[in-house]
Amino acid sequence: MFRNLDPLLHSQVRLAIMSILIGVKAAEFSFLLENINTTKGNLSFQLNKLKEAGYIEINKSFRGNYPLTTCEITEKGIDAYGNYVESIAEYFMKYDKPNQ
Repeated sequence: MFRNLDPLLHSQVRLAIMSILIGVKAAEFSFLLENINTTKGNLSFQLNKLKEAGYIEINKSFRGNYPLTTCEITEKGIDAYGNYVESIAEYFMKYDKPNQ
């Protein structure tokens, strides 16, 4: 039987965000925007979804006179991402042999 996939992470943009953050731990909004094929508005919306779930923290500050938004993955987010990767890997490993 297959494990359920986390519906929050089973979204292309949210999975991309988490995949980036798992490797760097924290990233600026502009870095995420450059590396994910989406709009500013959609990225902001998806970041808020992850924040509401406790998967990331969003820190707003200033660099000089310019606003700076930094996103950081939380322990809960790391655990959720790990579980998601393990769950989806099971889908591929269960029936990885072609029919003979």
